[in-house]
Amino acid sequence: MEGSMNTSLTFKTPWGWMGAAASARGARAGVCRIVLPRGSRREVEATLHRESLEVLWGKGKTSRLAPRTRCIPRNTGSPARLTVLVEEARAQLVAFLEGKRRALDFPIDLSGGSTFQRQVWRAILRIPYGRVRSYKWVALRVGGARYARAVGQALGSNPVPIVIPCHRVVAQDASLGGFSGGLKTKRRLLALEGTLPQLLPRKRNG
Repeated sequence: MEGSMNTSLTFKTPWGWMGAAASARGARAGVCRIVLPRGSRREVEATLHRESLEVLWGKGKTSRLAPRTRCIPRNTGSPARLTVLVEEARAQLVAFLEGKRRALDFPIDLSGGSTFQRQVWRAILRIPYGRVRSYKWVALRVGGARYARAVGQALGSNPVPIVIPCHRVVAQDASLGGFSGGLKTKRRLLALEGTLPQLLPRKRNG
């Protein structure tokens, strides 16, 4: 991802600790990263720390950095609008997980993705709350069924899960498929939206 995560925030939700980061590129600003629920604040901060270093040094190179190397301090030199963005993201995500909100409408920054990834992510944005679509459905909208595997890889790289609802993409046989946040979280999100019962196997009579 080019640029830097100028402002980040960790926060408590009913499902655990989460994180959000926002970036600005000229006049444009948006949330560029959401960390799904974790068991502790430290886990979320470690994820944001690692990804901020990857922004600076390149993915896969952070292990070579000195142990005392620190992430870009949160909010240091960042415009106030980024702080407003991550606070708005926090408020909307908490409300969503509490079942009080269905739509998330804060601006997002997808510039860190490839052209194909952005096509996939934008296709996912068309899946409404409480509905699911298959990987094939997505693939057909970005070039053809042969791209189903590539679609799965793009979903695994989704920087803003829940906002881009990759949890609503399931396998062709209605099984859950994969999810970067773990299948437990995927099940919980689908249950929140009232979708999970549609995916459970039906009991056979006799």
